[in-house]
Amino acid sequence: MAKKGNRIQVILECTEQKNTSVPGTSRYITTKNRKNTTERLELKKYNPNLKKVTVHKEIK
Repeated sequence: MAKKGNRIQVILECTEQKNTSVPGTSRYITTKNRKNTTERLELKKYNPNLKKVTVHKEIK
């Protein structure tokens, strides 16, 4: 049976890597509370392809 609640899984994708010619994508999976955080998440996470910390935004 599925869990009921306000927490949902979201995927975070690197925004800086799209502008470079480096192949691959950096993605993270996390959860957020749908009631408390209605807008899209933006977190700083480590990108192993660029070897630095970059901004990751929530995608659909």
